[in-house]
Amino acid sequence: MHLAASIVIGKEVKNGQGEHLGKIEDLMVDTSTGAIIYAVLSFGGFLGIGEKLFAVPLQAMHVDSEDEQFLLNESKQRLREAPGFDQDDWPDSADPHWCQSVYDYYGI
Repeated sequence: MHLAASIVIGKEVKNGQGEHLGKIEDLMVDTSTGAIIYAVLSFGGFLGIGEKLFAVPLQAMHVDSEDEQFLLNESKQRLREAPGFDQDDWPDSADPHWCQSVYDYYGI
């Protein structure tokens, strides 16, 4: 399946229990290979205040084309414990150790 980034960004993410986990805010692309490294998922907070961002490999999510959303098989608690960052302090996505920790967390 192929989707335009403009369609993916802003899509809701839910878990298998139907709980809202957040929405996809952005996609990080490896400019040397063209591969998407991870999706940036916003979660928590209220009206955008106190939200935390999480790096989630696209391979950890499934597309629900019928409901036009992404499914991530994680509980809210497990997502809270995932590698995350603040809006004003993004990680160095070129750091292979940091990226590997994200992929390891989701079993990818």
